[in-house]
Amino acid sequence: MPTLLWFRRDLRCHDHPALLEAAQPDGEVLACYVLDPRLEASAGAPRLRYLYRALRALSESLDGRLLVTRGRPEERIPALARAISATSVHISQDYSPFGRRRDDTVQAALGETELCATGSGYLVSPGRITKSDGAPYRVFTPFYRAWREHGWRAPADSGPGSARWIDPEDTAENVSARVEVPSATEHLIFDAGEQAARTQWREFVEQGLADYPARRDRPDLDATSVMSAHLKFGTIHPRTMAGDLHSGDDAYLRELAFRDFYAAVLHHWPHSAWQNWNRDFDAIEVDDDEQARQAFDAWKDGRTGFPIVDAGMRQLAATGFMHNRVRMIVASFLVKDLHLPWQWGARWFLDQLIDGDVANNQHGWQWAAGCGTDAAPYFRVFNPELQGARYDPEGAYVRRWVPELADAVNVHKLGTDRPASYPEPIVDHAQERLEALRRFRRLG
Repeated sequence: MPTLLWFRRDLRCHDHPALLEAAQPDGEVLACYVLDPRLEASAGAPRLRYLYRALRALSESLDGRLLVTRGRPEERIPALARAISATSVHISQDYSPFGRRRDDTVQAALGETELCATGSGYLVSPGRITKSDGAPYRVFTPFYRAWREHGWRAPADSGPGSARWIDPEDTAENVSARVEVPSATEHLIFDAGEQAARTQWREFVEQGLADYPARRDRPDLDATSVMSAHLKFGTIHPRTMAGDLHSGDDAYLRELAFRDFYAAVLHHWPHSAWQNWNRDFDAIEVDDDEQARQAFDAWKDGRTGFPIVDAGMRQLAATGFMHNRVRMIVASFLVKDLHLPWQWGARWFLDQLIDGDVANNQHGWQWAAGCGTDAAPYFRVFNPELQGARYDPEGAYVRRWVPELADAVNVHKLGTDRPASYPEPIVDHAQERLEALRRFRRLG
């Protein structure tokens, strides 16, 4: 009895519960991926670059037996199911607002053929962790306690050999509409795909995990795992990673918990993808005139005159990645120094980041803006100079990404050594901090 395994944000074979379900009982499985034009249009070039390479890696692990097609899933998936007389279609559950709408549409188009969801890309799937009265958590710390107490399953024992794969060449050409995965020759700062993810994780566990709590906030150091893109595309499951963590690794485990928490928040409050989670902030005064657009352009280009901010934005433009501490700094600068809508920054990040994920990205931005769960208090306005001095004490990070400042004595406190090629600050931080506080207080 043939089945269809529809890969999405789970581009791996190991620890893949849906793969095991698709292969039961001893049936043949057609592996497929649908290049949805909507997602290709909304994803920035760095994210597509990773996707295409990960798809090629997945296809190689299946000896070329991955059928990649392009179109709307509600059209392509039923067509593929009919082509092989599939008894069922198997997926990993997608909890994003877009994913839920898409899957409902596909199930309706499949008719009597069942769309079977098994597992998800999280340690604990959204909706599982709630208060005793069934209400969702609004604050991370009690969520984290309940999350740890709940626990999670052991990794699924799956791999490329877990199924008898159907050769896409055996499906009708006019039905399968097989396409080549687009080439992606541009530079990526790390390799894509399952093997790359597993190798990168092993190296971090061996070389960086022990020092992670003390060094993780330092963008000048190679001290983080940089696993976020692999998790975004599911080339590794967080269960695989959690299995390597021990009692002293709580700092890293909390990061995996935050990922689950933000996914749960988006699940329970889908409006928070683009609107304020805290609707009281709908009344906040923001700037959106032509001068605001010019300030936004300076922020995007890394030409604000604030070295740590500019370094972060230039790292993002050059690599599709930014250190998490610096993400907080540049986000605070955009919403509290420039008084721009957080959605402007969130949209730019999603366009630029390899690891751009709606739940993590939007709620990270809302934390900085003060309108999300566990948000930074409105009176907390990051001082770019102090943040840079604290987390990039020797200025190595800034000098790497803002080479104009290579000869500055103190890159975080420029004086007469500010080179003519580097702009003056576009705002006065002290004045804009007071203006931000004034706007917040007006919310009442």
